[in-house]
Amino acid sequence: MRNDTGFLSVTEAKTRLLQLIRELSQAEGEVTITRAGAPAAFLLSPQRYHGLIETIEILGDGKTVRALRRSLEQARQRRWIGEDDIFERT
Repeated sequence: MRNDTGFLSVTEAKTRLLQLIRELSQAEGEVTITRAGAPAAFLLSPQRYHGLIETIEILGDGKTVRALRRSLEQARQRRWIGEDDIFERT
């Protein structure tokens, strides 16, 4: 799909745009498009795009972020909830 570095110049991306779209629609990934050697744009597969949107939504929900942090801290402290406790709480 892309060269070994994962970067394409604007000129090369323009030439290969239809091919890139076809390939990204079939496999998860992204292409960095450069202008004068610097990133100018990113072309993402639908899977990668939706994953980013989902992550943004999760991180934008303070309650969910607090719960994740609490869970990570409990995991670091090796504080696990037993199987019996899980089923009692549901």
